[in-house]
Order: sequence, then structure tokens, then C-alpha cells
Amino acid sequence: MALAPKPLSLPSISPFRHPQLFQNPNPIFRLPKLHSQKTPTLIICKSIQSNTTGSPVSTPQPDGDGPSAPTRGDIFLQRHQTSVASVTILAEVQKKKKNKDKTVKANSVTVPSCYGCGAPLQTSDSDAPGYVEPETYRLKKKHRQLRTVLCGRCKLLSHGHMITAVGGNGGYSGGKQFVTAEELREKLSHLRHEKALIVKLVDIVDFNGSFMARIRDLVGANPIILVITKVDLLPKGTDLNCVGDWVVEATMKKKLNVLSVHLTSSKSLVGIAGVVSEIQKEKKGRDVYILGSANVGKSAFINALLKMLSYKDPVAAAAQKYKPIQSAVPGTTLGPIQIEAFLGGGKLYDTPGVHLHHRQAAVIHSEDLPALAPRSRLRGQSFPNLHQILDNPLVDRIRSNGLMGFSIFWGGLVRIDVVKVLPETRLTFYGPKALQLHMVPSEEADEFYQKEVGTLLTPPTGKQEADSWMGLETTRELHLKYHNIDRPACDVAISGLGWIFVEPFNRSFGSSEESAKGIGEIALVVHVPKPVEIFVRPPLPVGSAGGQCYQYRELTEMQQEVRPKFYY
Repeated sequence: MALAPKPLSLPSISPFRHPQLFQNPNPIFRLPKLHSQKTPTLIICKSIQSNTTGSPVSTPQPDGDGPSAPTRGDIFLQRHQTSVASVTILAEVQKKKKNKDKTVKANSVTVPSCYGCGAPLQTSDSDAPGYVEPETYRLKKKHRQLRTVLCGRCKLLSHGHMITAVGGNGGYSGGKQFVTAEELREKLSHLRHEKALIVKLVDIVDFNGSFMARIRDLVGANPIILVITKVDLLPKGTDLNCVGDWVVEATMKKKLNVLSVHLTSSKSLVGIAGVVSEIQKEKKGRDVYILGSANVGKSAFINALLKMLSYKDPVAAAAQKYKPIQSAVPGTTLGPIQIEAFLGGGKLYDTPGVHLHHRQAAVIHSEDLPALAPRSRLRGQSFPNLHQILDNPLVDRIRSNGLMGFSIFWGGLVRIDVVKVLPETRLTFYGPKALQLHMVPSEEADEFYQKEVGTLLTPPTGKQEADSWMGLETTRELHLKYHNIDRPACDVAISGLGWIFVEPFNRSFGSSEESAKGIGEIALVVHVPKPVEIFVRPPLPVGSAGGQCYQYRELTEMQQEVRPKFYY
């Protein structure tokens, strides 16, 4: 039988009977010494501040410590709630921005507009763009066919009438002005916020004037396919390999996101197939915008593009029935025109031309605008030309001193004073044939201009336009250096008109001791209307002689990889 354990008895312990306590009935408390190594006690003081009224303001305190401190779970929940709130706010901001962009795009595209010019359709003002007869408008709206309506202005433009509608800085004088150049440019401002493919057009006859120096402000970081138009106007014998290399060299200095360069002709369809292939390769579901300065040939290019696409794309074939209007009037397109051109998604947009104030078209009367558009292949007109001066009483002066001391008028728009040249120096003018060239001694130039402007020197055309003509107010002195008499010196390009090819030595005149040195300077004074710009650039290699003199720049492997390729 098991025995129960015997309980233990412990002696009672009383603190008052502990031998070490209260040995000294009167203890003395001493302050710790300064050199004590004990850990100091942390004391948290509540700071008091005063506001501007003088009343004390306490600083915010922590959530607490000890039992009142937040647990690790509370801290996690607080962080999670903060993260969720920030994500929600960011999503709301992005949603508002997206809705705003959609609203801007919808306002600019989905409003019923003329398929020829992009102007909003209206029935109130018969002289304004977009006008449609009220009965026609109601009928088309009833049957949902407003996208097939052509406005009255486009019908007149298609029959050759010169009807301008753009005024302001870069617009045109004469006729009614319904929209400003700034308003048209503002319609393109949404491009920088969208993911789009930009097809940028540049006129080879007016390369510098139509390039649009501030193109990055419009397109942002979107990729660009650069299309050079009207190459069929270049002189016979031009080597397009040299022209393509020259364009790429000039484009590299602009520091743009250019994917490729294409030399094209909308009239003969040269190079259009290459552009179509590049668009299909780089589109990637994005919308495609055709962009360029006014009268650069956007509508003609779109027509050629649709024609090339229609061979394999039934959507593009159907779009050819309602395509933008082609006209010689700069500013034909007044709003974005949406075109169903791609079977695999994405839209094609024709956009209003960017009107530049520094081109000749911005200063002349609307009736003279066709004179600035070359209609056939360019042929250079050279000065001096011995075949033209044989019967001239100044022939001896020209044979001895060349062009020195003479002034050459390019219509009523440009005057070139030749201050210093070699006797063998030759100037060749490339531009529209409608502008005639006249040469007189510089001492008679002022009187000659005042007498003949508006009649012999046109444009401006007519006495009334000549009386209101501002004249050639801008004067620029050019000092052109050359280091090799066997090579052309440079081009002097006039914005919106053409260019002047400067050759320091023309072998048909023989040679002189001064020209044998091979290094020298040519001094010219160029007079143009006030806003028109003058560009000095490397010579564009046109004609057979241009190709022979052109030099390709040697490139490293890295430069060749970065450099865009050109096609034609």
C-alpha cells in the first residue's frame, strides 16, 4: 500500500527579520558620481511651442509605448491601407487624364466634318468652310451618311478656285480668314500625349523652309518616318543615292527619333511602296498621323498611299472613294480627317498643314500663291550666261569682272547684290519657272525695283498689290568661304521659294591667277521680305554635275548603326 507523500513545511520568511535589511536605521542617500558607468535613464519630455497668437501648441505624440504601443499587426494594416489609398488616388488621376485625352480627340475627330478638308459641317454661313445646304445636311444625317459629305468650299477648290481660309501668323492676305494658323497648330497639340506613328513630310524643293524646326514640340517622343516629297521635280541626271545621303546628313543634325528616310513622288508613285512597308512594320496597332507644313503635298501623298494600299487591303480600297481634296491653296485641310485605311487596326489621319510665317507664301497675296509651286522638273538658270549677254552693252564689264557690281532680281521677292566674287564665279537659281530673273547694275537696282515691281518683277502681280507691298525689308550680308575652286561652295536657300547654287569657279570662263589659289571668300547681300528666312547649307547634289562633286562622309560602325537608312 503506497504511502502519501509527507508535506514539506517551510519556515516563514518575514522581510523585517532578514539579516541584511535595515542594518542602518538612518540610511543616507548619495548622488551617483559623474564617472559612473551605469546606463542613464531615458527621459522623454513633452515639447511646448507657441503659435503666432502666443498660446502653447504641443507637438504630436507617438501612438504610445509599452502596452499602449501599436502592435506589428496594426503597423502592417496601417501601411496596407495607405498603399491601397495611394493606388486608388493614382488610378483616379490616370482615369481623369485618359478621359480628358479621349474628350480632346473626340472633339477633334468625331464631330461631323467634311471628308475633303476636315472642317466641321455647318448650315449657317455659306462662305465659311464646312457649309452644306440645310436640306442636304438633314437628309444625310437621317441616313447616317454625314461622313460622305463634301462642303461647298472643297467643291470650288476641286475646280481650281483659290479660296484661302487661314490668317494670322503664317496665314495669307486677301480673301476671308476663318481660322488662324495658331488654332490649326493647336489641333495637333494632343499628339505629344498619345502613342502614335508620325509620317512627317518635307518638300525637297524647300527642304529647310518646310522641315519645321520645332517638330518635337508637336510629336513628343513618338517615332517618325521621314518622307521627302516631289523628288520628281529635281533636275535631270540627279543621283538619288547622293540626295538620300545628303538628306540623312541634314536630318541627323536635327536630333529626332527618325526610323527611316524615304524619297518619294506622289505623282509617279516612286518610293510609295517603301513607305507602305515601313508603316505596316512600325505601326504595331497605333494610329498613323500624316504631318507636314502647309502645301508640302500631304493630300497628294495620302491619295498615293491609299492607291498603293488598295492592292492588298480592301479597307483602303473603299477609302479611296472619300479621300482628302488636293489643291494648290496652302491650308486646304482645316481639321484632322480620319481615314479607314488599315485592315489590321489603327487609323490613318490627315492633319492640317502647319503654317510657317517665315516662308514666302505667308507674305504674298493669295492670287499669287500658284506662282510659288513648281509644276514641272526644275531647270537651273545660271548667271553669268555668255549665250545671253552677247548683245548686252555691259558684256565687256561682265567678261572682265564677272558678276561683281551687279544685282539679280528673282521676281519681286528676292534681290541678290554681288559684292565680291571671282570673275569665274557662277550663281545658278533653282525655283519655279513663273518667277523671272533680271540682272541690272547695283547702282541702278533701287530705281529699277521701284519702277518694275508689280509689272516686270512679279509677284506681287498688279499695280494695286504693288502699292500695298511691304517691299524687301530684310537685308542679310553673306560671307561664303570656299577652300577648293573645283567644288561648289554652298547653297543659299530662300524659305518657301528655292535655292541658289554657288560655284566659285566656272571653267567655261577660263582661269585667272587669283582663282588658282583655291581659297577665298564670296560676299553677297540678300534682300527678302521681312519674315522670310535665308539658309546657308551644304550644296544639294542635283544634276549630273552635283553627283560627280558630292563626297560621302566616312562613318564608323557605331555611326552606321545609329544613322537612319534611306530608301527610294
